[in-house]
Amino acid sequence: MTERKVPLVAMSQVTRRFPGVLALDHVDFELLAGEVHVLFGENGAGKSTLISILSGVYPPSSGRMTIDGEAVAFSSVSDARERGIAAVFQEFSLVPTLSVAKNIFLGSEPMAGPFIDHARMEREARALFERLRFDIDVRATVGSLSRAQQQMTELAKAVHAEARILILDEPTASLTEHETATLFRIVGEARARGVGIVYISHRIQEFAQIADRVTVLRDGRHIGTVPIAEATHKRLVEMMTGRASGDIYPAIRRPEAPATVMALRGLSAGTLRDIDIEIRAGEVLSVAGLVGSGKSRAFRVALGLLPISGGRVMLRNRDVTGWPTRKLLREGVFYLPPDRKAEGLMLSATARQNLNLGLLFRSDVSGAGGLSRSRMRVLTDGIARQVDLTEAFMERLTGNLSGGNQQKALFGKGFGQDYDIYIFDEPTVGVDIGTRAVLYRLIRDIAEAGKAVVVISSDLPEAMNLAHRLVVFANGRVSAELTGDAINESTVLKAFFAMDEVAA
Repeated sequence: MTERKVPLVAMSQVTRRFPGVLALDHVDFELLAGEVHVLFGENGAGKSTLISILSGVYPPSSGRMTIDGEAVAFSSVSDARERGIAAVFQEFSLVPTLSVAKNIFLGSEPMAGPFIDHARMEREARALFERLRFDIDVRATVGSLSRAQQQMTELAKAVHAEARILILDEPTASLTEHETATLFRIVGEARARGVGIVYISHRIQEFAQIADRVTVLRDGRHIGTVPIAEATHKRLVEMMTGRASGDIYPAIRRPEAPATVMALRGLSAGTLRDIDIEIRAGEVLSVAGLVGSGKSRAFRVALGLLPISGGRVMLRNRDVTGWPTRKLLREGVFYLPPDRKAEGLMLSATARQNLNLGLLFRSDVSGAGGLSRSRMRVLTDGIARQVDLTEAFMERLTGNLSGGNQQKALFGKGFGQDYDIYIFDEPTVGVDIGTRAVLYRLIRDIAEAGKAVVVISSDLPEAMNLAHRLVVFANGRVSAELTGDAINESTVLKAFFAMDEVAA
């Protein structure tokens, strides 16, 4: 009989209570040395709470945790670090005003006598990035980096700490395909060295490439742990949701003769060239393309968020080129940005207060002394029901909500007034399958109410399955416009690289 290895990490019957909330309910979890163990579940399932306990952010209310079979109780993040635990959370721990090198060595700076050896620090940081094959200037301030570069800096910081236990929370959410491949290589190298890796992601398609086991949480409870060979998409979804796996993409009725309500005519800006796109009432127009293809930039230019250098933007046969974004919003165009935290929501305000912002231009909420609070409350309650945002979350700070509930609140801002055109830029980024199903039904309802819908998405199945018509971007140009049976994976993927072939 083979002797069972002592787990690198064992968490037994771990419970965590917050005021009014049971976040974890007697959860068991273990991590072996040299294993990639995926934590999977809907937003609010307890994944973040579990890794926060493991990384020393706060203690469990009850339960037991061991490292190499030895019982531990962390009172701080530094306690956990001393035991070889490093975490890369969705919310980065970097200091934006410091350089990349200084962030990597923060708290462990090399010294030359009583002074910090800055030359050595930059030299060693540069060597670390070369080993990881990250093309990042170690002298640059973190605040000047893109989110993907910040993600890579966080990962480099964890590698520098020589962690035995590495926690990665949605690590590929901001990465390109090339950067994701780099991340997987680093994860594979760490696993080969015996590092245990806890990996949180909603992207089931990634699991087969890197994972050994998957543990599913639901409503703060441990539902089950399965080896990757048995972790089919269908099984994981059913474990996560507690219901049979069905098609999450709703059928959306197509209008017979949709009228054009907005159009981009020969639009150019930066790397964008001669973009011609029509947006039609009652139709879902999907926009697909690789990261950097220009798919999002084109619409941000059209909406006045970025400067335009050529072409026209037409709204109901009226030239609105160069109009400020606020004026376009008042004219019935709603834009949902791809980064809900940086552009879409006030994280320090409650969910209700965020929904209130969507009501500000409505005449029926105005009272003699300003905005009618009672009327606003009735409207926001209705919007919350519409987007499936539970009443208990309405008075919570938005920054404390799960990613899925934040995205519901962001969608809810679009129901504050009667828009004619809805442009959703990465509408389901970082949300689970259950929340996606809710948001897809909202998109269906909007389109079937006769509104024009644009879905800009890096998720190809999402773009294809929601589309009445699909526009593909490649290298700053529209490489294809597809309808009907032409919207299939092989045709779309070919269009992703069509402009490369022309250039060659």
